[in-house]
Amino acid sequence: MLVSLTNVSKSYRLGRVGVRALDAVDLDVARGDFLALAGPSGSGKTTLLNLIGCIDKPSGGRIVLDGVDVTAVPLHRLAATRRDTLGYIFQTFNLIPVLTAYENVEYPLLLQNVGRRERDARVRRWLDQVGIAAQAQQRPDQLSGGQRQRVAIARAMVAEPKLILADEPTANLDSDTAAHILDLLAKLNAETGTTFVFATHDPAVMSRAQRLVRLHDGRISENAHALVA
Repeated sequence: MLVSLTNVSKSYRLGRVGVRALDAVDLDVARGDFLALAGPSGSGKTTLLNLIGCIDKPSGGRIVLDGVDVTAVPLHRLAATRRDTLGYIFQTFNLIPVLTAYENVEYPLLLQNVGRRERDARVRRWLDQVGIAAQAQQRPDQLSGGQRQRVAIARAMVAEPKLILADEPTANLDSDTAAHILDLLAKLNAETGTTFVFATHDPAVMSRAQRLVRLHDGRISENAHALVA
């Protein structure tokens, strides 16, 4: 398994009120999965995504990511794990506005100290893979929403992570653009074997997932493989 969660809980305090965002969650994510975490706002799906992504720590339980018990490692020491194992796709794209599409995709490789020639080859390959090579020198404000999401996907994939975490990746896209983005992500999953985990309330994403995990009030209410992968 690439990810294993055992009896994972997460609680917060909002003023004097305690909030239990996740309650005794058990979940395994296999290598190559194309999995959707679904549920209404407040169901715990984004919290679960953040815990898998080492952005936050659980209040209880154990999370093993690529063989490492990340719950036993202080949060500030997980930067290398996030950099080398994970890629992220956000609903608001989170591109750096002053950088071109090329430079946004290049950025994770600079953090990994990848050499210039290899860096250039990989950036150009992924810009081409996602169909955005012609816009390589444009900044995010010169791109459409669909183009910005393609840049974000290239940035997530360029470092060749084992796991891509996508938080509502279609939320700011029209239905046609969202369908093209989902086609692209499914293609990348099939061709590269990269594992994808989505947090979503979009029926289109749920229908494309090979596994659907539904959450309700911080608990898993359904965990099923699609009838047709």
